[in-house]
Amino acid sequence: MPMVTIQVTREGSAPGRLAVTADEKARLIAGVSQLLLDVLHKPLDSTFVVIQEVELENWGWGGLPVPEYRQRLAGGGQ
Repeated sequence: MPMVTIQVTREGSAPGRLAVTADEKARLIAGVSQLLLDVLHKPLDSTFVVIQEVELENWGWGGLPVPEYRQRLAGGGQ
């Protein structure tokens, strides 16, 4: 019984969106399940997919909160 967890930040997938849409989540679930079927021969009805949305301020990168890290990159700093 494979169980896959997908974590995404709660930023949306396009300008103006605040989160991943229900359709995008359904496509992720279908795609991951199909991949496990194709590669590992795991039946679709035995695969569990969990999508976790994480607030942006709960992520870190390069030793900094992600918003601060991105600001630093945009400013050309390191």
